[in-house]
Amino acid sequence: MKPIVNPPSPYRPVPGHQPARPPRMREANVRHLLGLLHRHSPCSRADLVRLSGLTAPTVSAAISALERRDLVTAIGNGSSSGGRPPGLLEFNARHGYVLGADIGGSNVRLALADLNGAVIGRWSASLRAERSPQAVVETVSSGISQLIQQQKVPLKKILHLAAGAPGITDVTAGLVLSAPNLTGWVNVPLRDLLQTKIRVPVTIENDVNLGALGESWAGAARNVANFIFLSIGTGAGAGVVLNGRLYHGATWSAGEVGYMLVPGLPDDPPATDRPGALETAIGGHGIEREWMEQARSTRAAPLRATDIFDLAASGDRKPRELLNRAAGPLAMAITNLSLALDLSLVVLSGGTGGHPALLQAVQRRLERNQFARPTLVLSALNGEAQLFGAIWLALQAAEACGFRRRQIEIGQDSAAIVAALV
Repeated sequence: MKPIVNPPSPYRPVPGHQPARPPRMREANVRHLLGLLHRHSPCSRADLVRLSGLTAPTVSAAISALERRDLVTAIGNGSSSGGRPPGLLEFNARHGYVLGADIGGSNVRLALADLNGAVIGRWSASLRAERSPQAVVETVSSGISQLIQQQKVPLKKILHLAAGAPGITDVTAGLVLSAPNLTGWVNVPLRDLLQTKIRVPVTIENDVNLGALGESWAGAARNVANFIFLSIGTGAGAGVVLNGRLYHGATWSAGEVGYMLVPGLPDDPPATDRPGALETAIGGHGIEREWMEQARSTRAAPLRATDIFDLAASGDRKPRELLNRAAGPLAMAITNLSLALDLSLVVLSGGTGGHPALLQAVQRRLERNQFARPTLVLSALNGEAQLFGAIWLALQAAEACGFRRRQIEIGQDSAAIVAALV
């Protein structure tokens, strides 16, 4: 799938604070036209005059500058209804590339994309037992080396990497504040660790937030202003989009729904060093653990949560009981979220959350509500929403730099890389 390149941005632009001077104005015009060409390619100079509101000489000067930078290519003449046919310009999507990384509780996935967001290569590896920050950074670095070698892309043409981490993440500081499903992940400077290792500008985001960005860009939530992306696998978390903007909260913990307290579950207070009560009840590990407790008396074989849900869908009584035991708290959580946020859509994803039987069981419970009944759908991106979101975010950062390879100083706070995006 080649995703669209002009979705509504869930990140807030930051207005400038300095008066525009001629050199700055010229650069602003160049970047504005580059963005238009990126979104409307191929198009003519006349199209860009119309779209931008700039004069024809200003557009021609900017296009000449972009041609010198190899960001624009003339591709011949377009059709004409009379008169001279217009010359067409095309954005050079192979001028550079971006990387997306999805760091999960048990594996790492990478995707390499051109500047139109078209994925040209993928790589994945299991984290196995070693999941410390240093081990994960080594895995990501090794995967990037293998991926760009396979695709014959030089490292100097990688403009940006966006990486998702499975925990509370301070995007501005590039810190993973806590990630209980990994080992030793407390206040981890993941952005700086990755930049030091791979020498590429990096943006860090919560992995489920990336899933919400991916669905907003190229999945089930396109053109939806208020929704949550709810991922249930090893853990449980939500990416929250309100009024078309990704919502991080006051302390970056918006969407940590795995810690929600709902009736029938333990009322343990949220803590950063252990999974939450809801996550324990509806996550894959919790369902598999309950199955094993029953299996001791019946000598049933160990099963994954998805296998248990498959049996439940076929009518087996014990698996159906486990399915309903997970669907009840999940439906309560979605109802509570909808009462607080008035959501129109909930996108379910993850190894456990993306199972149709769970969606149907939750939907039956939501139908009892007279309101707070959001539409419930499965992710449209086949388990790759986080990767699509990472690619989208990397593209935004690359475009904010005019698709130039930004020079970074290792060890220096590089929050400015994403200052215009957060």
